[in-house]
Amino acid sequence: MARVRLSVAERREELLRAAIEQIEARGVAAVRIADVASALGVSNALVLYHFSTKEKLVAAAFARAAEDDLTHLRKLLGRRTSASRRLRAAVRWYAPTGQAKGWRLWIEGWAVALREPALRDVTRGLDQQWKAAIAEVIAEGVAAGEFRCPDPAAAALRLTALLDGLAVQLTSYPGSVPRSRAQEWVDEALARELGLPEEQ
Repeated sequence: MARVRLSVAERREELLRAAIEQIEARGVAAVRIADVASALGVSNALVLYHFSTKEKLVAAAFARAAEDDLTHLRKLLGRRTSASRRLRAAVRWYAPTGQAKGWRLWIEGWAVALREPALRDVTRGLDQQWKAAIAEVIAEGVAAGEFRCPDPAAAALRLTALLDGLAVQLTSYPGSVPRSRAQEWVDEALARELGLPEEQ
């Protein structure tokens, strides 16, 4: 069966989606250009035409995954409701569940980013944008009188650090922390950071 001819942008997007799937399935270290090519039924040369090295493909795949996550976060935070509801929705979406497909991708990305500058830039960018978005909704809640928080940026950093740490525990060591207990800790941290009752 003949393949449909895609535009450069469409082909690149297809390759990125396949790379994300292969990274999720095999891990960053094990994934090969050939795996991505095989998943789409294309040649290795086609993948290398768009991404000259595995490292560039991996960094671009993580950038695509990061943009997808940020788009979803912006959607949650852009809803027309209270800052408290928007923040809780974002935190509940971001919070690790133990199901971990997406979290495995990010934990691997952080590990590889220690040695790969291109991936470090991607993960740092996602981290900064995520914290900025959370800090912004906290600041909106402070301005609206919903929250009592003297430093929204510091609160956002502490909350995301807790969520990231719980994600590592729940993903790497299933059963180490019951999901219900992890959610209690998140709710307690929100209450403490924002001067809220635990459920609002």
